[in-house]
Amino acid sequence: MWRPCWWRAGRPWGITWGNTLWGGKVADAAGLNIAAWYFLAMAFPARALNSAVTADITSVMNVGILVGAGLAASLAGRFAPMLKIPPRSIAAALIGGMLLGYGARLAFGCNIGAFFSGVVSGSLHGWVWLVFGFLGTVAGIYLRPLFGFTASGNLLPGAMREKAL
Repeated sequence: MWRPCWWRAGRPWGITWGNTLWGGKVADAAGLNIAAWYFLAMAFPARALNSAVTADITSVMNVGILVGAGLAASLAGRFAPMLKIPPRSIAAALIGGMLLGYGARLAFGCNIGAFFSGVVSGSLHGWVWLVFGFLGTVAGIYLRPLFGFTASGNLLPGAMREKAL
């Protein structure tokens, strides 16, 4: 029987916890002493690290999102993995992913867990996330040309817009 994820999980919907769990399990398998890490030593993360990944509802939902996105792209005839990725694109993805992951742990969630769930539950932290999420987006637009991407839109000053295009 289908029940919303917050009934099954006992918490609002989140995405980044699954990635944290996977990373913690990989770090543990690599021999790092993750039991000494503050966040992973807390009760809930420590329990999850001692269980199977499939026992964690967020991990199962994340796998479902990945499989569903791949299936939808395949059914639409748009599944075309790129094997040759420019180095600056790889650098942008790695730097951006590390910053987003770190920020998600500081905020105890990404835009799903920290923003949407925060605003819906009436918490101030969701609105604070919105302000800083917007500022981060503006900073990202300005940094796009450093990685070979175009930057356009009304947020850029005229001289920078012309240079980026």
